[in-house]
Amino acid sequence: MPPLSDRDAAPLLRGALPRLALAACGGVLLVLGAALVLVGPDGAALSLALGGYVAAAGLALGLMRRGYPHERLGLCNLVTLVRLTLAAALLAPLVAPAAPWAVFFVAAVALGLDGIDGWLARREGKVSEFGARFDMEVDSGLALILALNAWAAGTAGLLVLAIGLPRYVFAAAGAVLPWLRRPAPERFSRKLVCVVQIATLIALQLPLVATSVANPVVAVVAVALAWSFGRDVVWLWRARS
Repeated sequence: MPPLSDRDAAPLLRGALPRLALAACGGVLLVLGAALVLVGPDGAALSLALGGYVAAAGLALGLMRRGYPHERLGLCNLVTLVRLTLAAALLAPLVAPAAPWAVFFVAAVALGLDGIDGWLARREGKVSEFGARFDMEVDSGLALILALNAWAAGTAGLLVLAIGLPRYVFAAAGAVLPWLRRPAPERFSRKLVCVVQIATLIALQLPLVATSVANPVVAVVAVALAWSFGRDVVWLWRARS
């Protein structure tokens, strides 16, 4: 997407963009608060969570700067930002011990908020490509972080990364094959597989899930993700010309 001209960017700079920047600053407190609940006052863990959040929030601001059609930010994007703070806080348990039930609860809240942002966007008339991309990237980041947590905790084997990395593998392939960067058609099956992916990863945060059960479930979800992404790849290949 080409950068906005000064004329096109003026309403954005007066409205949504500075509001998102201000909200992102406030999100720092949410990240630190959630990370403190998870691991306590561990400096390395808090720094990792905060660093991840700042980097992701900066990318979100960059995406909005490239194009956002509304002058008002809308509650929808604030909900997605809250989900981002929770996902970033879940980086802390990667370097410091955390109670599994606390990790499960924070992740479950992040999942529970998914869908609310989309509903709010439609209700408020704030649907945008930025909002959809912001939501998708938060989902992808949450999935990868939860997969890393499950692997680090020993709840699941290395295969669990296969259900945390697909979005990033797809994006890397798109950097080489431009036709993969085209928008794919909306599919209910894609959304369903995403929900199953995140729900499975959340369940894997609990130590009561035996590895003998976790690994077969992870394999099934990995196959479902491969099928979902495979459908999109085939469609994009056929539509490339």
